[in-house]
Order: sequence, then structure tokens, then C-alpha cells
Amino acid sequence: MRGDITLPEIFLVALILLCQSVFLFFDARKRNFNYWLWGIVGLIQAPMPTLFYLIFVRKVWKKTNN
Repeated sequence: MRGDITLPEIFLVALILLCQSVFLFFDARKRNFNYWLWGIVGLIQAPMPTLFYLIFVRKVWKKTNN
């Protein structure tokens, strides 16, 4: 059937979600944000949690005047 998902595809998706979650967890912990929340949210879906974290929490688009 066309809707079947193969085992390698499941492993790939799990790997992507796990890598995203680990990145969000460690980066949020380093910057004193709610790291457990970001680690768990990173396991739900990709890439929206990373985009939200970078745009709204870290505010990567703003430049510092140092």
C-alpha cells in the first residue's frame, strides 16, 4: 500500500527528533531557559520547535550593539 512507512524511515524520523531534542535541551540549559520543556517539545515534531526556539526565545535575528 502507498501509505506504509518502512522501518528505515521510522528510524530516520526518530533520529531527527532525538537530535533536535538534544540540541534544544542543551542549548536551553546553557542559556538558562526552561530546558526540560524545550527538550520534550523537541520530541514532538520537527522543525517547528527549533524554529520557534531560535526566533522567539533566542531572538537570533536581533544584532547586539557591542
